Amino acid sequence: MKIIKHIARIIVGLTFIFSGFVKGIDPWGSAYKFIDYFVAMGFDWFNWAAFPLGVMLAFLEFAIGVGLLFNLYLRLSSWLAFIFMVFFTFLTLWIAVYNPVSDCGCFGDALVISNWQTFYKNIVLIILTWIVFFYRNNMPRILPVNVARIAGAAVVAMYVGAAVYSYNHLPLFDFRPYKTGVNIPEAMSIPEGAPQPQYENIFYYKNKNSGNIERFTEENYPWEDTINWEFNNLESVLLDKGYEPPIHDFTIESPEGDNIIDFFIYDEEYVFMLIAYDLKKSNTKYQEKINHLAEWAMDQDYAFICLTSSLTDDSEKFAEQHQIPYEFFNCDEITLKTMIRSNPGLMVIKNGTIVAKYHYNDIPTPEEFQKNINK
Repeated sequence: MKIIKHIARIIVGLTFIFSGFVKGIDPWGSAYKFIDYFVAMGFDWFNWAAFPLGVMLAFLEFAIGVGLLFNLYLRLSSWLAFIFMVFFTFLTLWIAVYNPVSDCGCFGDALVISNWQTFYKNIVLIILTWIVFFYRNNMPRILPVNVARIAGAAVVAMYVGAAVYSYNHLPLFDFRPYKTGVNIPEAMSIPEGAPQPQYENIFYYKNKNSGNIERFTEENYPWEDTINWEFNNLESVLLDKGYEPPIHDFTIESPEGDNIIDFFIYDEEYVFMLIAYDLKKSNTKYQEKINHLAEWAMDQDYAFICLTSSLTDDSEKFAEQHQIPYEFFNCDEITLKTMIRSNPGLMVIKNGTIVAKYHYNDIPTPEEFQKNINK
């Protein structure tokens, strides 16, 4: 049992550390996931708390993991871990049964698993956590206490540094489909022979005698019995969504409503895409620098556009207020938030491949851009 309880402590500790780290370096991703939960539960009024809750949850997970891994403050760490796992096991069961969100966000974008897989994962973790909790007063140290404290403090300090850097720039590690090096057309394509969506047709027929509407499948719907039954409705139920490409639902709409994405993702020259999911919330501190880069890019015959989910009137007001030299096109808000964790942020592509991404704090000058690209 001595070995088992240490193995349980290490596994649970590493799991908490990994979960806290991948969420900690992507604080806005955690905030967006909290908003998904609030919307699903009807708590939209609580959206303002999504960001601080995301930051605090990630830090708490990481700190608990460090406590378990290095056997520091084990009574407190094991209590917190056990309470944490009880709460989230019941929460993930509710998510698995009712499916209010497609992804629980337990491991951010680093590891996306189904809702039922998440619940089963938590069943295993809560068993291991119970072992640690049960033996919390009888867990011999492997490392001397001073060494463990120094190591734990160093790990937490590195975590805080990585989280602060990721907040002020871009996530230290990018696990999303739009990371640098990805070819967008390829990521949007469906391979030959990939599983196709599977649907089940449900037929609703009205009984002419009783007036009741009854439900039938393709095997037993009474299409031939026109004397007793009258067709009422048809419903297609998705059984299996089949293969879904990493990048999907990405469109670039002109003010006229046309999807002109091909014009940009197949351009053989550099295409600068400024991404501002909401212009009203967009940081304008570096707008003059962005305008200068845009003017330079267009002088080089490079396309420079802004993708936003804001209304056309808002785009026109923003352009007039800040003397914008580039055009605005519309894109889905969720897609824009997935592309880059910055409002605004800059993504540069060439031949459909993402060659660079910049937080608004890191918008380059034309000279810096050329230098970075040449590297």
